[in-house]
Amino acid sequence: MSKLVILTSVLIVLVSCKKEGCTDPIANNYKSSAKKDNGSCTYVVSDIDGKTYNYSLIGNQVWTTENLETKKYRNGDQIPQVQDATQWASLTTGAWCYYDNDPTKGILYNWHAVNDSRGLAPAGWHIPSDNEWTVLSDYLGGIDIAGKKMKSTTGWINNANGTNESGFSGYPNGGRWDGGSFENYGGFGFWWSSTYSGFNCAKSRRLNYNGDNVSSGSLTTDKGLSVRCIKD
Repeated sequence: MSKLVILTSVLIVLVSCKKEGCTDPIANNYKSSAKKDNGSCTYVVSDIDGKTYNYSLIGNQVWTTENLETKKYRNGDQIPQVQDATQWASLTTGAWCYYDNDPTKGILYNWHAVNDSRGLAPAGWHIPSDNEWTVLSDYLGGIDIAGKKMKSTTGWINNANGTNESGFSGYPNGGRWDGGSFENYGGFGFWWSSTYSGFNCAKSRRLNYNGDNVSSGSLTTDKGLSVRCIKD
C-alpha cells in the first residue's frame, strides 16, 4: 500500500472522528461542529454552589426536572436560612428553609428570594413567569389533565402518583404557610412563578393529590414554596 493511500485513510478517519459528538442543541455539551451524534449528550446545569440539576425539553421549553436547592444568589451572596417560624413570617427579604427544617425534605424559598435582583436561578436560566407556566400546562393538554402528566411516579399520598410522562417530576414537597408553619408534604406540590400579582402576592402553581389538574393561584410573598427554573 502506498504512503499516499495510507495518509488518505488516516485523514478520513480523523475527519470522521472530529464530526462525531453531541448534536442536540439543548444539551450542555452540544458540539456545533458534530455531524453525527455519538450518544455523549448530557443535560445538566450547575448552580452557584456547584449542585447539579437535570433538565429536559418539554414542548418548546427547557425545564429543570428537579427543584432548586441553592443557598446562594447567582452573584455568590448567601441567602439566609431561617428556621424560626415567627422570624420567617415577618420577613420582607429573601430566605430559604428545609421543609419542617428537615434536610431530607427539600428546600423552600419565600418569593422575596425569587424576586431578588441578585438572581436565584443559575446563569442562563430564570424562574418561570406565570405565562411560561401556562405554556407548559397548555402543551400537556390543559390545566384539567396536565397535573397527572407532571406529577412524579412516587411520593404522593393515597396512591395519587402521576405518570410523569412530561418528565417534569413534580414531587409533593408541601409548603411553609401562615405563621411559618409547614403543611401538605406528600399531598401537594407548590412552585413559585416570577410574576407579582399585587397586594403582596405572587402567582404560583399547585399539583394536587386529589386531582389530575394544575391549579393556578396567588399566594402572599412570605410563603415558602419550591422553585423550578427554565432556560433563557
